[in-house]
Amino acid sequence: MSTTEIFLIAMLIIFTVPYLVWRIGRTDHYAPLVVVQIVGGILLGPGILGAAFPEYYRFVFNPQVVTALNGIAWWAVMMFVWVAGIELDLRETWRRRRETGVTAGLALAVPLLFGSLAAMLMLRFDGWAGPNGQPWQVILGIGMACAVTALPILVLLMEKLDILRQPIGQRILRYASMDDVAIWGVLACILLDWDRMGRQLGFLAGFAIAAFAIRRIMTRIPASDRWYVGLIWLAACGFAADWAGLHFMVGAFLSGAVIDADWFDQKQMDEFRGNILLAVMPVFFLSTGLRTNWDVGGLAVFGAAALLLVAAVAGKLAGIHLAGRLLGWEKGEASIVGWLLQTKALIMIIFANILLDKQIITNETFTALLLMAVGSTMLTIPVVKPRLARLAHLRDKKG
Repeated sequence: MSTTEIFLIAMLIIFTVPYLVWRIGRTDHYAPLVVVQIVGGILLGPGILGAAFPEYYRFVFNPQVVTALNGIAWWAVMMFVWVAGIELDLRETWRRRRETGVTAGLALAVPLLFGSLAAMLMLRFDGWAGPNGQPWQVILGIGMACAVTALPILVLLMEKLDILRQPIGQRILRYASMDDVAIWGVLACILLDWDRMGRQLGFLAGFAIAAFAIRRIMTRIPASDRWYVGLIWLAACGFAADWAGLHFMVGAFLSGAVIDADWFDQKQMDEFRGNILLAVMPVFFLSTGLRTNWDVGGLAVFGAAALLLVAAVAGKLAGIHLAGRLLGWEKGEASIVGWLLQTKALIMIIFANILLDKQIITNETFTALLLMAVGSTMLTIPVVKPRLARLAHLRDKKG
């Protein structure tokens, strides 16, 4: 077969298998299609499918096909993060800065601490730190992965729970938005390269000037042109950030963060995000699965994933409950907020992919983080749904 034909077989597998599992298995309650696609990527990777059918795996996912899939995956995830940056509402966050700052700060700091302690324990054994990873980078990277909240997936889950437009949903979006900014800031610190300091400072200075210019341009061109110009801006920022050594995903986020969501129609924005998730993000999930590795031993990887899951869940809940006490939330709210902010798939996977690209962590660490992200995301809806019903019942009794 030609490379084109094998590529299309791979695309057929990528889109067919997760969809059939999701639809026939009716997994939506605990695993939305996005989560099934991520799990599908792991199952189709070298650790599962590749181990069971090595010749078939080498035939379908040969180097030429994987290169083509990676190109689609890079652009897909850049667009996805760009949209996430655009949708950050920092003005509302500033208006409610005390409540948002306390909650978002504790929601990030406590799981970061717990995750860093788990990373220190992992580093007592070989196989978890990458060849280019300094101990502080590995510890901070794993700790931050435990603290991440995936804002786009959070939006999808809150839509399913019918709370996205309710006051509690809008509050949770503010907390997650603040943490999103912090995540990319910490990532930039981890990736700071003293050998490329001149380039990185040059990028930041150039970006500030270019951001000022693009904001003026976007307000002066027709609304129909803003999407196209925005994508040009995205590609330019991604290239410049990668050239400076900060990784193209940092550029993708920054390119969206300096653009106002008000410049786009909200319905079109929702449709654009949905189309990215539908048409190209499944390729990213598969390419992510292809990077999983179990060489240190399956039990060791699962043990590390369990340790990180406990650190992430316990840390997030502890931080949010502390914030609830300080701010005087009503009974039951902290638990709902804490569990919804557990949603990690996507942004954490992107974050961990960058650490792996830079060889700060190993494939085994990446695999453990990926399993942790899937586990925490799958817990969200089953745990939150009854708690929301209980909170609504308490409010009805008071009313």
